[in-house]
Amino acid sequence: MPAAFDIRFVFNRWVLGDDFCIKTLGISEDQLNHPEFGILQHLGFRESEIDAANDYVCGTMTIEDAPHLKRSDYDVFDCANKCGKKGKRYLSAESHVRMMAVAQPFISGSISKTINLPGQASVEDIKEVYHHSWQLGLKCNALYRDGSKLSQPLNTSAVDDTGEFDEELDEELLPAQPREVRIAEKVIHRYIAKRRKLPGRRKGYTQKATIGGHKLYLRTGEYEDGQLGEVFLDMHKEGAAFRSMMNCFAIAVSLGLQHGVPLEEYVEAFVFTRFEPNGMVQGNDAIKVSTSIIDYIFRELAITYLDRTDLAHIAPEDLRSSSLHSYGKQISPPEYHDEKVVSERTLTLEESQAYLAQTTDEEPAVGDVKTVQGSYNGNGLATENSDSDLSHHGMLSLLGDWNMEGRSRNELIREARTKGYEGENCGNCGQFTMVRNGACLKCVSCGHTSGCS
Repeated sequence: MPAAFDIRFVFNRWVLGDDFCIKTLGISEDQLNHPEFGILQHLGFRESEIDAANDYVCGTMTIEDAPHLKRSDYDVFDCANKCGKKGKRYLSAESHVRMMAVAQPFISGSISKTINLPGQASVEDIKEVYHHSWQLGLKCNALYRDGSKLSQPLNTSAVDDTGEFDEELDEELLPAQPREVRIAEKVIHRYIAKRRKLPGRRKGYTQKATIGGHKLYLRTGEYEDGQLGEVFLDMHKEGAAFRSMMNCFAIAVSLGLQHGVPLEEYVEAFVFTRFEPNGMVQGNDAIKVSTSIIDYIFRELAITYLDRTDLAHIAPEDLRSSSLHSYGKQISPPEYHDEKVVSERTLTLEESQAYLAQTTDEEPAVGDVKTVQGSYNGNGLATENSDSDLSHHGMLSLLGDWNMEGRSRNELIREARTKGYEGENCGNCGQFTMVRNGACLKCVSCGHTSGCS
C-alpha cells in the first residue's frame, strides 16, 4: 500500500489472486477480464468515496491546498507539468526560456533542456516561445507539447481512472483533431485523385547526349508556368525490348508528374543508380560522367528545373563565355562534324596562267596597288624595287581571289590578316596568301618562299 500511486492498483486480480476474487468475492471470470471492471465499485463503494480514500492513503501528488503552506510559497514547488489530477500550477514557457538565458553566456554550446508546454498550447504560443528565445540570445531550444506523442513516458492525467477524458481537456483538445484530419484528407484528395493535363501546344527542350557510346534523346514538356509535366526518351540503335521499357518508364514518370508527384522525389530516388550502360557523357555541357542512363536523365532534369547545380560536374559560371573569348556580335561559321579534306593540290604557274587565259579575255584595270618584287634578305623582309610592277600572271592570279578594284593596300592587308594570313603579298604570284614558315614566309597559292627552302 505505501508504494502504490492509486488505491485501485492494490485491489485488483493480480494482487488479490483469481481464487480469492472468484470464490470469496463472487466475481465471475468475464467480469475480471473486462478492462473497465473495478473491484472497489463491485464491492459497493461510490466513486467519491474511492477518491477520498485514495487522497488519504496515497496522497494527491501535489502540495496545492496542503495545510500549513502559504500560497505565496507555491512558486518554490512548481514543476514543469501539472502535478496529479488536482494540480493546476506549472512552470510557464517564459520561465524555462529565462532560466536558460541566465546560463547561456557561460556555456559555449547550446543547452539541452526541454521547454514543456501544456496540451492546449496553440501555434501562436509556440511562435512566442521561439521569438522570446531569440530576443534573449539562446542558441537553440527544444519544445514539447503535452500529448504530442502517443507513447510519452509521463502522462499528466489526460485520462482518468474510469477511462473517460477530463472535461477540461475534452473541450479544448478534441474539437481541433477532426479539423486537422479533414484538412489532410482534402490535400491528399487534391494531389492524388486529379490529373493536371498539359496544354495541346507546349514548350520544352530536346537534349542529345552519348552515354558510354549509346545515344540518348531527352525531350521535355512544360506547363504554361514552366513546370515540368512530361518526359520523352529515345535511344539510338537499341533493341525493341529496351526501347519499349524506356518508353514505358518515361510514361510512368510523366503520369506521376501530372498527378502532383514532386520532381525532387524522382531525383532523390533515381540519381546515383548504377547499371550499364554508363561512363563518360558527351554532348552535355554540365554533366560529364553518369553511373547509368537513369542517373543522367534525372541529373539533367534536376539541373534544369530544380537548379541543382550540386549534381553538375561543370559549374554554371564556368560555362559562361569570358571577355577574352567574346567577339561582339560576330557569328562564327558553322562547324560540321567530322569534316575532312579529301584532296588538295597547288596549281603550278603554267596551269594557273592557262586557266586564267581561258576565262579572261583582257586584263582588267587594277587600283593603286603595287606588288613588291625583288630580292629577299632571308628573314621574310623584302627589299623594295620601285621599278617593278605586277607581272601579268601576278595580276591575273591576284584577281582570282581578291577584289582589287578601288581598294587600297591597307585594306587588302587587313582582309588577309582576318583570313589568317600574314598580310604580305607574294613576290611571285602577287597573292596576299603568305603564311609563316619557320623564319620565312611561304605562299599557299603558288608555293613560293621568301628565301627559305
